[in-house]
Amino acid sequence: MWIGAALWWAGLPGRAQPAPSANRSPDPVRRPQPNYPVPYAPASVGEITAVLGRVVDYLDGASPVQVVNGQTQEPVADLAKLPNQVRIVPGDFGLVGYEWGVTYAGMLLAGDATGDARFKEFTAKRLEALRLIAEHIQATPAAERGQSNPLRPLLQPAALDDCGAMSAAFLKAQQAGVGGNLRPLIDIALDYISSKQKRLPDGTLARDRPMADSVWLDDAYMSVPALVQMGRLTGEGKYYDDAAKQVTHFSQVLFVKEKGLYMHGLVEGMQQHPHFFWGRANGWGAMAEVELLSALPENHPGFAPALALLRAHIQGLAETQGTNGLWHQLLDRPETFEETSSSAMFVFAAARAINRGWIDANAYGPMVSLGWNALAQKVNARGQVEGTCVGTGLSWDPMFYACRPTSPYAAHGYGPVLMAGAEMITLRKGKGAGAGFHDDAVHFGQPATPPGR
Repeated sequence: MWIGAALWWAGLPGRAQPAPSANRSPDPVRRPQPNYPVPYAPASVGEITAVLGRVVDYLDGASPVQVVNGQTQEPVADLAKLPNQVRIVPGDFGLVGYEWGVTYAGMLLAGDATGDARFKEFTAKRLEALRLIAEHIQATPAAERGQSNPLRPLLQPAALDDCGAMSAAFLKAQQAGVGGNLRPLIDIALDYISSKQKRLPDGTLARDRPMADSVWLDDAYMSVPALVQMGRLTGEGKYYDDAAKQVTHFSQVLFVKEKGLYMHGLVEGMQQHPHFFWGRANGWGAMAEVELLSALPENHPGFAPALALLRAHIQGLAETQGTNGLWHQLLDRPETFEETSSSAMFVFAAARAINRGWIDANAYGPMVSLGWNALAQKVNARGQVEGTCVGTGLSWDPMFYACRPTSPYAAHGYGPVLMAGAEMITLRKGKGAGAGFHDDAVHFGQPATPPGR
């Protein structure tokens, strides 16, 4: 067993084997090495960058900008000369949807972290195309464009899923000078979020599925990043206030303090209900928390409560991380499968929190390091992200969650992996630059070495 484990370690490219601690006397006999199921040493900036490179290369080919004449099906080479009827031909993925809002934002973040132009070019090309198509549709009389409106979710949103995450990406791109003038699409989305989406009497965003007055934690991400970024863009306090209020309201009804976790959702008026701590719902919540704190002025009255919530949530997440580095579909039920998208969301949120000084690198650096190493194993040679749960509704039984299928074509995993990798690069260049082995374990601090032991 020892020989096999030693050879396994030796075969890891670019990974250091834990060295004997300086404050420990040599063992009288040669000690066997741990048989870790995934690499244990912190990933280098180069290793993280290589994983992200595979993802952008795959998605660039899998989600091309392909526009055809809706009547003749002939390809349109010049988007400045669009026909009256426009159709977007999807590749493996489409170009619009909440998953792609996260992906476009993740590409921008990865571009900042790596300096590699491919990432921002990916987002710029697609947002520019969406902008031109949207402008054309709006300028074409309805009678002439027929039934063709491939951007209906952006131009006539009917749910937060249609426009929330996409508008957050538009706002980030607008402020980064990417994609041209996206403000008309931003205004449509923010008007929908602020004044048209269903809300409970106290202002909490809600849905009428699966039942009337349902509150989904997913909607924290489908609203908060867009609202807080609109506040940053315009300086209008109403957007900051609404973003902070949503995080507070969702936490009041869904966050279980004893666990440090969110249940997925509830129906207003439901007096009794079981708690199911679905991974990706908690991911949406964690990302909404850090997105809020990243853009909300620190003197805003909602900042301190949101920071306390984030810290409690990350502690709960750390205590449910699986021994292989990933988190489970139902976080407190290790018999359920390890799920990729939620794991990436947690790594992103916690790494961002470390980088911004909101949580302790010594305490949570090992969590994100191991989490990233496990995530990297889920990105295959083509750049596909494996192990991501498909779209999932709200349920009150564990079998529903435990038996959801996974697929590399579940687009929910790509943006979070990009965001997680980008924050890990920032961490390894900054607060985690000196991470290494002490007493054979990964630590993100420099412990004192006692004179003897």
